[in-house]
Amino acid sequence: MFIDSHCHLDRLNLSLYDDNLANVVQAAKDAKVNKLLCVSVTLKDFPAMAEKTKGFDNVLLSCGMHPLNQEDEVNIEQLRMLADDPAVIAVGETGLDYHYAPETKKLQLDSFKKHIQVAKELNKPLIIHTRSAQQDTLDLLRSEEAKDVGGILHCFTESWDMAKQALDLGFYISFSGIVTFKNASALREVAKLVPNDKFLIETDAPYLAPVPHRGKENQPAYVVEVAKHLASIRGQSVETIAQLSTDNFNRLFKL
Repeated sequence: MFIDSHCHLDRLNLSLYDDNLANVVQAAKDAKVNKLLCVSVTLKDFPAMAEKTKGFDNVLLSCGMHPLNQEDEVNIEQLRMLADDPAVIAVGETGLDYHYAPETKKLQLDSFKKHIQVAKELNKPLIIHTRSAQQDTLDLLRSEEAKDVGGILHCFTESWDMAKQALDLGFYISFSGIVTFKNASALREVAKLVPNDKFLIETDAPYLAPVPHRGKENQPAYVVEVAKHLASIRGQSVETIAQLSTDNFNRLFKL
């Protein structure tokens, strides 16, 4: 059985699935993907996301504000209230992205700090997006003592040096469909090195569909393709990848 540790079910084009989210969830189940972590990217959209997914007992939630959605300072009281929902098992998506939005660096840093604070208050792990901000990400994780709650560096695309430092802080590394792309040879080298007890798999659906589905909208069922590629990269069976990543997810979130 597989777990998609990061997807955005509220951002799928449901017209591709007969306008019914249940068809997406069933397709995942048919592919033996038995849990989905649906991650919010704005606080204002979180209530609608929670409402859309509440009928599915295998869909878990994370609440946060993506670093590329920094239109204003994050409201920490609103974040705390929404993330305290029992259906929410993680805080995020949060983090830093200087690749696409270096001009909002100050807002991103403030938002990231507040997410770490709330995660520690609620004792819930963090879901972290990081791109072209390796040192600031690691520095904040250390200075804010994020190791107290841990979490995931999701859709990882950075260096082994960064991965190792994050692992030393107790964080997990999650691989998406990017690991299947032709130009991702450096990432595949990282994927070989992450310990068995510290990796996860994800789709980031509807984005980044893995080979052989490039060009299509991504969906949770496709996390199996990520597992197949990781199995080949790491010299393990697909069943082993499924079991290890499931065990790791359940351990991190105390499920």
